[in-house]
Amino acid sequence: MRQQLPLVLDDGLILRRATEADAEQLIEAHSNLHRDEGVEEPDERVGAWVRDLMVRPHPTFDPGDFAVIEEPRNGRIVSSLCLISQTWSYGGIQFGVGRPELVATHPDYRQRGLIRALFDAVHEWSAERGDKMQCITGIPWYYRQFGYEMALNLGGGRAGYESHVPRLKEGEEETYRLRPAGEGDIPFLVEMDRRQRQRSLVGCVWDEDLWRYELAGKSDKNVNRDLVRIVETDGDRVGMIMHPASLWGTMLPATTFELRPGISWLAAGPAVIRYLWQTGQDMARAEGKERLSSFGFWLGSEHPAYKALPNRLPYVRKPYAWYIRVADLPDFIGRVAPFLEERLAASVAPGHTGELKLSFYRDGMRLIFEDGRIRAQPWKTIGEKGANAVFPGLTFLQLVFGYRSLEELEGAMADCYATGDEARVLLDALFPKAPSDVRGVT
Repeated sequence: MRQQLPLVLDDGLILRRATEADAEQLIEAHSNLHRDEGVEEPDERVGAWVRDLMVRPHPTFDPGDFAVIEEPRNGRIVSSLCLISQTWSYGGIQFGVGRPELVATHPDYRQRGLIRALFDAVHEWSAERGDKMQCITGIPWYYRQFGYEMALNLGGGRAGYESHVPRLKEGEEETYRLRPAGEGDIPFLVEMDRRQRQRSLVGCVWDEDLWRYELAGKSDKNVNRDLVRIVETDGDRVGMIMHPASLWGTMLPATTFELRPGISWLAAGPAVIRYLWQTGQDMARAEGKERLSSFGFWLGSEHPAYKALPNRLPYVRKPYAWYIRVADLPDFIGRVAPFLEERLAASVAPGHTGELKLSFYRDGMRLIFEDGRIRAQPWKTIGEKGANAVFPGLTFLQLVFGYRSLEELEGAMADCYATGDEARVLLDALFPKAPSDVRGVT
């Protein structure tokens, strides 16, 4: 049922869309509620992020994309979250995604269902925009309450220390140099993003407006601000990196690293490491930190740089996970069916005709195959009776988004299994484990 806002909740609080007039309240609230544990001062970098969303132009967001709950007695905002629209891709197929962020409630108003009411609102907004799914990053377990599953790789990477920084020989000059990206580099950055997504099952599509915002739209202290650098040799653009505008503790990681086809990762990688180490040292001094401890490449579970520089990156950090919500799974499968059909055609079952019944114990889904074409329909079922494969809760999303293989899911959960060769072959063909590295829009 569509909610009419403003909405008066059972306890008299009012749920409504934010306006620009709410900016200062939201900045103060989130900079206090999102500060690190044990820190007394507000987190000004989170505050800068909220300020940017509320008062500066953003390619996909306006102030009304904040949902707030207000105490009518004094006009105080006591709970809020926002929805940031973006375009993602799955196997190259693009679709809309809504990203809830900046979720917070004043301590005096917790345990009253306010966050659930806010999620209901932004999920409705997202559906009205035609989004196929929602995503969020956050603390373990919490967002499972609102229909999300940890189902997609988030972050992860490798790091090295001072002894792993490659040194130039005496008299040797850098072949590859890095410089700040500018407006004229935006078409090149769009192409580099497209190239990066070719290696990732799931990706976020960055168009020219998003790159322009990244280069010049965020304030200096925005917690999500990254610096974009162009890799050049002989004056030609051959690649790019991104890294945070401030240290992660005492480490400076590259969060994006891409090269043009034909450019050697083995040749360009050492120059990028030297840049990160020198820049990180400069940042450490500017931030009043004793030293820079490490450099890193935070590029997901797999990346060409890892293969090119294995001995330079001894520390390995496994990915965390995005929370993913897909309200209409058959609809989503229908959207990405052309890619799934390509996978099927390349498998041991090209042109397959048949049916798979998948049970999620409380409901289910039918996958219908006709000469290699795929359709998905809801399937009403309770339990595992008649199913070709069963997946408890929302765990099937882990398979869909390449986070876990069927074998891994079966090994972890006794109530997850496929019956017979046909189900196993088809599920493995359609949904193999696959790496993703998603740089979402903030």
